[in-house]
Amino acid sequence: MNKNHLAIRLKELRNQRGISQEALAEESGLSLRTIQRIENGSTNPTGDSLKRLANALGVNPDELIDWSIKEDKKYLIFLNLSALTFLFFPLLGILVPFILWTSKKGKIKNINKLGRDLINFEITWTILLFFIPFLLFLLSKIRMLESLSLKMFFTAIGLMYLINVFYILFNMLRISNEKDVMYYPQIKFLR
Repeated sequence: MNKNHLAIRLKELRNQRGISQEALAEESGLSLRTIQRIENGSTNPTGDSLKRLANALGVNPDELIDWSIKEDKKYLIFLNLSALTFLFFPLLGILVPFILWTSKKGKIKNINKLGRDLINFEITWTILLFFIPFLLFLLSKIRMLESLSLKMFFTAIGLMYLINVFYILFNMLRISNEKDVMYYPQIKFLR
C-alpha cells in the first residue's frame, strides 16, 4: 500500500464528507494523532485502523487503498467473452457477465459502459430469443403464416445465436483496438 496515495485519498474522502480530523478520530475510535500521521503519509494504518476509517467514512476499505482506476484490457475482453456462456444456457449470458462486472465495477477504465451495454444487450437478446419463436408459433396459429415448419423455427433461433456470437466477437476486436463497444439492439434496463 502506497502511503502517499492513502494519505491523499483519506484526506480527499474526509473533505468530501465535510468531516474534520477530530470528528473522524471520534467516529473511527482512533486518536487524532493517528489520523494526522496517516494523512501526512508518515505511517501506514493497520488492517483494523483501515477498517475503522473506512466504516467512519462510509466506504469499502478497498476504496481507501485501491482507489485509482486501472486500465485492464484483458479483463474487459474476458468480461465480454463471458457472455458466450449463453451457448450453454441463455440466462448464463446475463448472469456470468453481471457477476464479473459488479466485482470490478468502477475499478477498471471503461468497465461500466461495457458491462452496462453487454448486459442490456444480453437481456434484450434473451427476451427476443423467447419472443420471436413464440411470435412465429402464434402467427402460424392465426393463419398469417400458413406453414410454420420446424426448419423455419430452428432457423430463427439459429440466426439469433449467430447474431449474439457475432456481436461478442466483433466487440472483442473493438476492445482490443481500444474503441467503444457497440451492442445493438439493446433496451436500456441498466443505466
